[in-house]
Amino acid sequence: MRRFVVIALMLVSAAGPAFGKTHKEMYTMACADLWPAVKDTLRNSGKYGIISIDNTDMAASFNIGGTLTGKRVNSVVLNTREKACEMQVQTAFSGLVNNDEADFKKRVDASLAQLQKSPPAAPPAKTENPSK
Repeated sequence: MRRFVVIALMLVSAAGPAFGKTHKEMYTMACADLWPAVKDTLRNSGKYGIISIDNTDMAASFNIGGTLTGKRVNSVVLNTREKACEMQVQTAFSGLVNNDEADFKKRVDASLAQLQKSPPAAPPAKTENPSK
C-alpha cells in the first residue's frame, strides 16, 4: 500500500506541467497603460526572474519559485480588446501551495495603483539664454 501511495505521488508531481492553464483578466484601459505596471511588477517585486520581455508585443516570460516548490516558468501577454485590455497569464501548476496567476495579478494591480498615484514627470525646465 505504501509503495502505491509513493508511486502515485511521484506520478502526480511529475505531471505538474500538465496542469498549466491560461488565465484571462480584463482591464478597462488601454494595454499601453497597463504594460508599465506589468513590467514594474516583473522588475521590482523581487519575486520573478525575467526570461524575456518584448515591449512591441507586450509579452514576457518569467520564472518564479524556488527551494520547496521548484522553479516554474510562466508568461504574460496583453491583448487589445474593444475599449479594454486582456491580460493573459500562462501559468505552471497552481495548487495547494502556489497560485501564480492570482499572486501576479495582485502585484500588477498594486503596481498599477502606485503608478497611477505618482505624478507625471515634469517637463525639463527651460533655461534662459542671458546673452540675448
